[in-house]
Amino acid sequence: MNPQLEQLLLTEVLLPGQYIGGELGSIVKPKDSVKGRFCFCFPDVYTIGMSHYGLQLLYAVMNRRSDWACERAFTPYPDMENALRKRNLPLYSLETFSPLSEFDVVGFSLQYELCFTNVLTMLDLGGIPLHGKDRTMRDPLIIAGGPSAVNPEPMSDFIDLFIIGDGEEALPAVCDFWLNIRQQNIDRRTALLETARNFSFAAVPQFYHADYDSSGRAKKPRPTESGVPEIVRPAVIPDLNVFEPPVMRIVPAVECVQDRVAVEIMRGCPGRCKFCVSTVQKKPIRIRSPENIARIAAESCAVTGSKEVSLLSLSTSDYPQFEELMEKLREVLMPMNVSISVPSLRVNHQLSSTVQTLTTERTSGLTLAPEAARDEMRRRIGKPITNENLLAGCEKAFQNGFNRVKMYFLCGLPEETNDDLDGIIELSYEIGQLAKKIRGRPATIVANVSNFVPKPHTPWERLGMASQGYFLNAHDELKVRVKHTGVAVKYHSLETSLLEALICRSDRRFGRVIETAWRLGARLDSWTDYFRGDCWEDAVRECRVNVGQTIHEPVPADAELAWEYVRLD
Repeated sequence: MNPQLEQLLLTEVLLPGQYIGGELGSIVKPKDSVKGRFCFCFPDVYTIGMSHYGLQLLYAVMNRRSDWACERAFTPYPDMENALRKRNLPLYSLETFSPLSEFDVVGFSLQYELCFTNVLTMLDLGGIPLHGKDRTMRDPLIIAGGPSAVNPEPMSDFIDLFIIGDGEEALPAVCDFWLNIRQQNIDRRTALLETARNFSFAAVPQFYHADYDSSGRAKKPRPTESGVPEIVRPAVIPDLNVFEPPVMRIVPAVECVQDRVAVEIMRGCPGRCKFCVSTVQKKPIRIRSPENIARIAAESCAVTGSKEVSLLSLSTSDYPQFEELMEKLREVLMPMNVSISVPSLRVNHQLSSTVQTLTTERTSGLTLAPEAARDEMRRRIGKPITNENLLAGCEKAFQNGFNRVKMYFLCGLPEETNDDLDGIIELSYEIGQLAKKIRGRPATIVANVSNFVPKPHTPWERLGMASQGYFLNAHDELKVRVKHTGVAVKYHSLETSLLEALICRSDRRFGRVIETAWRLGARLDSWTDYFRGDCWEDAVRECRVNVGQTIHEPVPADAELAWEYVRLD
């Protein structure tokens, strides 16, 4: 523990609940009882980070080991950041109030590109040099993983090593290796080089040369040292049952976005949607047994007091033993008065039978992800579902007492027409009318419309994103069409979608933009209340980024890609 820092914080800063730690299920290990210390840094606020399944899982994986301690830190709100800076106090871990600079390894989970500036906030507040080139062996190893790490280039100035793929085995392996090599009398560059040579799933950007073609596009980075893998491939754990999530989860100190027990039932997705990066990142499909799921869920609820279990996967309704699973879960959870929730369901021929197994004990809403409203467009995007299946599933849901349907759609898909946009409203209205016919009264129908971003490593990674003008016109068209239908349409921010595309499709030159925007005041960019587009506009202008080429122009088939040294296939 760091009692001096803890006392200062508690007496001078008057910390709210998310900054004091001590939660039920948190693990505190004395510093002298372990060989290594790892800090899991989630680059968003506590209420988001504590809702993340991966944090709970990897926290348990590391703390199950007697020789390592895993602690946590989150991005502070701006008022807390200002309070720390005003008193010259460091960002600290919740378990022992230790500054981030005191850890052996500091790891970031990169879930979303608009959280990248939060990484810089945490490094800077934690007393760690922002740039990898400025760190010595006295500084922690800075690693990152997660879905936004599959293009390491934009954050390569700030992250020493990116872990690609599953972290359950990869994270402890990297931590052990670093701890051992740190005991040798070598410089940081040599230590990182040996680490890069030892792990095929680790991308260490400083050992890859970035070059550019005559048009200014980044080429595929190539190794500069022998033994460094030319292609980095993901770490994959073959069996989910071997790495069980913790029974005793950390129970958040304050109300969080997801305040329930999450159990991962399946990793991977049988779908082949051309827009979806998660399908590519999470393959192959691996399944946790129904018996294990039911046991883990019941034991976790018993020790945490939670009254809801969420079944976590990319496509829960594609779990091959879904009906058996629901039967086992009800058998153990109903006596405990615990309800079961599922994320958005895949629309297929099994939707009706899937919905029939669900109840409205704690929620009367159904979430579906049709992505497009017309069958023809779905065939083009690789999502082989039909409106017939969707309507049949909704009909069964209304018969079973559901009174709310939320659907996710994409706008700006390749070859999209006005008919596809109109179809979003027409389909939503038809479902609303179906509810009225079955229930005798209206239901709540919500259409969430996101803006299509061609992501790295997807089949559509070389496509350009539709123009800003196109999206504005499409949104206006939807707003006109939705009037007097009783359907609620929600739109994802176009400004943040364009920034997301700019970051995820960029190369290592974009690190300067991220840092410039951060120094201009960009904080918590994924939060509407804090997002400052002017900081990013000024940074892009100052760094002379070719926005049109990066976002909107298609990449020629014979051109290389900045993220091509990472391969997920």
